[in-house]
Amino acid sequence: MRLVHLDLKGAAPRVSYLEQVFPLLSQLGANGVLIEYEDMFPFKGELEILRSPYSRSPSQITEIPPGNPPENPPDGSSPQFILKHEKYQHLREVERFPNSFNPHIPDTLALLKSILSQVIEKHRRSTWIHIGADEVFHLGEGMDSKNWMSHNKGDVGTMFLKHIKEVLGFLTAQYWGLRVLMWDDMLRKISVGSGIAKHVSPVVWFYAADFEAEQIGKSGFEAVWFASAFKGTTGPAQAWTPLSYHLKNHLSWLKVMQAVPRLAPLRLQGIVLTGWQRYDHYSVLCELLPVSIPSLAICLQTLVNGETPGQRVYFPDTVEEWMEENINPYLDQLRDLVRDYRAIIRLNGRPKAA
Repeated sequence: MRLVHLDLKGAAPRVSYLEQVFPLLSQLGANGVLIEYEDMFPFKGELEILRSPYSRSPSQITEIPPGNPPENPPDGSSPQFILKHEKYQHLREVERFPNSFNPHIPDTLALLKSILSQVIEKHRRSTWIHIGADEVFHLGEGMDSKNWMSHNKGDVGTMFLKHIKEVLGFLTAQYWGLRVLMWDDMLRKISVGSGIAKHVSPVVWFYAADFEAEQIGKSGFEAVWFASAFKGTTGPAQAWTPLSYHLKNHLSWLKVMQAVPRLAPLRLQGIVLTGWQRYDHYSVLCELLPVSIPSLAICLQTLVNGETPGQRVYFPDTVEEWMEENINPYLDQLRDLVRDYRAIIRLNGRPKAA
């Protein structure tokens, strides 16, 4: 499977825009969209405080129409948009930082269950859910965690695993058949005998161009996903997507995919093409989706067609048609704007001579 990550945390595209983009993604080779809502989800009840004033309405969270990518699993977001609220500050691992939950407070698991339940209810036809769980900074630094590790002779990895098992236990019991994904970075030091491999598939994220397959060869998981990037990984304030960087990343992943059969019994289930809007909830925006469409097209077509020596993978006609209809009509207006801007600078704000 090839899922395109749609990150809504900051400058979320209008639904009318996505309705135009989704068919293009499908034609380029995407099988689905991994949606990261954060505060753009229409939370209700006690969770309504988490909802942005610009969030999607319940009626907009619908099944993607026919002809678009058929799979649209939701993705777990960073806890910053939750723990920034005074109502939930007592659930922080470290009081100063809103980026990690305290796993020892019962209200933490209860809150996560409520969030997951509301999101899943809006995506009942999806067969996957991504629970996030990456970059859990400061875990183990809170007093509750220090006491737990001392009394149980455990470490941060054991404590993290215990919490994740509780979340997975809820999902397994409540939503039979739902398959769970999570980022791999907090699992890289967990042993094969942890038992977690039965309930979740790791999504291995690595955004440089020189990843080595041997790093995941002894994971203990039966199946694995990979995460590449078509935008949002080259700088927190990046404005334009560097095409060659992201192409090299996908060419590297192609080599890893080719090596997976040698890592049996590990098998590849799919790849997520990530496209981050922000590095975290408090960061400035990096590249937005519209300027990264060319990169996304190149990356998807690279995964579909592979690397062919001596040849170049060209955009299919559908991309040219989409550009002609949605981009080119505005280029003349932009050129006129630049021309006027330069004239104003040249005249130093003075009116043109009669």
